[in-house]
Amino acid sequence: MSPASLVGTGGARVQIEGVHKEFPVDGRSTPALVGVSLEVSAGELLCLLGPSGCGKSTLLNIVAGFLPPTGGRVLVDGTPVTGPGPERGVVFQEYVLFPWLTVAQNVEFGPRLTGMEAARCREIVARYLDMVGLREHATKFPVQLSGGMKQRVAIARALANNPSIVLMDEPFGALDAQTREVMQEELSRIQRLEHKTIVFVTHSIREAVYLADRVVVMTRSPGRIKEVFTIKLPEVRDRFAPEFTRYEAAITRLVKEEVAMVRE
Repeated sequence: MSPASLVGTGGARVQIEGVHKEFPVDGRSTPALVGVSLEVSAGELLCLLGPSGCGKSTLLNIVAGFLPPTGGRVLVDGTPVTGPGPERGVVFQEYVLFPWLTVAQNVEFGPRLTGMEAARCREIVARYLDMVGLREHATKFPVQLSGGMKQRVAIARALANNPSIVLMDEPFGALDAQTREVMQEELSRIQRLEHKTIVFVTHSIREAVYLADRVVVMTRSPGRIKEVFTIKLPEVRDRFAPEFTRYEAAITRLVKEEVAMVRE
């Protein structure tokens, strides 16, 4: 099989239409999200930002199909989301790897479940371990890896299933600052190769500006969309460029407004 035939199929469009979510709290229905409408273009990397508890992860879980909305709906390429699906891969903050499987076995787990032949599985595993720089660690177990390496395995495992959408919930939040920057650079590089649709939840404004095509700032709970920034910066970004700093400052101002109101 040629390397070109192993390349992912790119991204899918996500439509979030009037999504409302309530949770029972002390016997009452308490809104977490109110009237969230948003379209994510195929191949776009979109970041969700906002104060703690504003519903970023709740919205991501609704798109993933893990939670049903109380109102509204989510569509993927025009098809309503009614539950989890193989076109949506998820990467969590925690390193959700199978500890009894090697790095290679973790990455090939999804393709194996589909009944894919062993030879093709090996090619896919090799491709994505090369992509995340872990091919020489293929026979190691998760306990033998650093936090950054574990998250690389999690990303490779999500991509190996060839989803059109990758949903990432604070995937670098548990990493030290230096490793986090390296992982941001790796994700940006992988996105330039794969062109997936990525919805990325983060608390880091700097991370969002570095990665995103657009940054969605959400209000304090119950979460609504406060503002959407289109990040007009080169694909390979300089964190110290004046334009980068201007985006960071503008987004910081809006997030601080919401955080201040939470404290009132």
